[in-house]
Amino acid sequence: KRFTVGPQPCPVVGADFCRPMLDLAVSKSQRLPSEQRPLFVEADAQQLPMPSDSFSAVTVAFGLRNVADTRRGLAELVRVCAPGGQVAILEFSQPDWPGLKQLYQGYFRYVLPRLGQGLSRNSQQAYAYLPESVASFPSGQSLLEMMRQAGLNQLRHWPLTAGIATLYLGSK
Repeated sequence: KRFTVGPQPCPVVGADFCRPMLDLAVSKSQRLPSEQRPLFVEADAQQLPMPSDSFSAVTVAFGLRNVADTRRGLAELVRVCAPGGQVAILEFSQPDWPGLKQLYQGYFRYVLPRLGQGLSRNSQQAYAYLPESVASFPSGQSLLEMMRQAGLNQLRHWPLTAGIATLYLGSK
């Protein structure tokens, strides 16, 4: 599938290892004109089925912390990124503003799991996992260093929403 971005068309591919998430993505994409629908592929982020150097931009949003081996997942993102291309990672992080940090941690640990349980049919464990995974995931300079070790350069990051999420960007 190809999207037109500026004067050149570019392929857009979405990948996830979870079939129900892909089914939802396909369903939502039906709202787009057929020529603008991405191709969706069931794939493990640690072993992507795409050729090396095939995408000018590779992105992951709120998913890298769920990859079993973060370094291997980063290596795959870099592998499929073309030379001169960009890798962008959007991930939850911990705000560092005094007061907001404590408020956020309290909300994340105590309110969100109960709220999520009340609004869904999932077990409370599903909502306890999110704050645990965010707290244990490398962020800031630690994640930038992992990206450098994976082969990226021109590394930058921007805290968003008072540090609740961070956008990381690197070039291959």
